[in-house]
Amino acid sequence: MKLLIVLMTLVSLAFGGNFTLQSETLQGQLTKAQEFGGFGCSGQNISPELHWSNAPEGTKSFAVTVYDPDAPTGSGWWHWMIVNIPAEVNAIAANASAEHKLPKGAVETMTDYGFSGFGGACPPKGHGMHAYIFTVYALNTDKLDLNEKSDSAQVGYNINAHTIQKSTIVSYYQRD
Repeated sequence: MKLLIVLMTLVSLAFGGNFTLQSETLQGQLTKAQEFGGFGCSGQNISPELHWSNAPEGTKSFAVTVYDPDAPTGSGWWHWMIVNIPAEVNAIAANASAEHKLPKGAVETMTDYGFSGFGGACPPKGHGMHAYIFTVYALNTDKLDLNEKSDSAQVGYNINAHTIQKSTIVSYYQRD
């Protein structure tokens, strides 16, 4: 009986507290709703709903990024970077970027489109399927010293220096 209790406890610890990112609006494939409206793309540029659970102990804030490693730049493409999301927050509403409804204190930093805010998928026509990596980071600091003009290298460095854990959703998109 004691062995059974120990095994159940170990299974609970192993699987019960996984930091998890989910979305009501993201699926395996992005849609015109998440496609950029510019750069030759004609999408609605709606930032997705994101929510997360089971943040690790010691989390003091969160960051969210969206990255396309398949962009033909040699270094990928940053589509969205948000830092300083308070620790008590566990969701971002759909279209929060355009509607300026991000959690109080959260800061959208510069994307590779050259502005702060959500910039949806816009792979070159005929370039094939691109992966879009949506990641939430649990950070060990209340605030990163960044602002809306901070570039992706600064943001990435600061996020990585303070990450406790992260969780990711990958969606795909192509234009023919």
